[in-house]
Amino acid sequence: MKRIALFAGHYGSGKTNIAVNYAFRLRDEGKRVIVADLDIVNPYFRTKDSKEDFERAGIEFISSAYANSNVDLPALPAEIYRSVEDKSCYSCIDIGGDDRGALALGRLIPYLKEEDNYEKFFVVNFFRPLTRDAKAALEVMKEIEAADHLQFTAIINNSNLGEETEAQDIADSVKKVRELEKLSGLPCVMTTVEERLADKVKELVPEENIFGLRLQFKYFAEVNKNG
Repeated sequence: MKRIALFAGHYGSGKTNIAVNYAFRLRDEGKRVIVADLDIVNPYFRTKDSKEDFERAGIEFISSAYANSNVDLPALPAEIYRSVEDKSCYSCIDIGGDDRGALALGRLIPYLKEEDNYEKFFVVNFFRPLTRDAKAALEVMKEIEAADHLQFTAIINNSNLGEETEAQDIADSVKKVRELEKLSGLPCVMTTVEERLADKVKELVPEENIFGLRLQFKYFAEVNKNG
């Protein structure tokens, strides 16, 4: 496990929910954790929605002062650099949606490359309109890489239909992520699934690394209902 985990994907891919769950998993393992929100492109749902949950769990949270406001400014706080400089902590960084959101990462890239202890995860939901198949997902991946000049290192399959998701939907998405693996040359390190479906999905795709999601965060269902 690398010290810094970066999460990026197209709008509605669910990267924020993955970042939040990943941060709590690290904290459960006894690690000091920083969550940094680089999503500065006026999003509707973001990691700041879980600020109180982070505080109760002892997870440090860093985001723009304009988060969850109607002010659309590309502003990042100075302490954002601690998410990459403080080597005593594990960091989960929510980069943002598609290539525009990825531009914010540029300021941190020199630090990331110097330490070289990071994973950049491409979060894909094959039920989203612009990532219906592996070829379309690869195009989005390349757009993000072109914007932030940092290549992805792995894939997270977060395909879902919100509350309407069935276990077979997840199993079907695994076929598509296998194709994306071949096209991109990157491994899919996990397929995420709501905890109520985890056991069934494991039966359908026993070879898959299943990451069960805790849905205590209200925006997960809302994001998927809106698209």
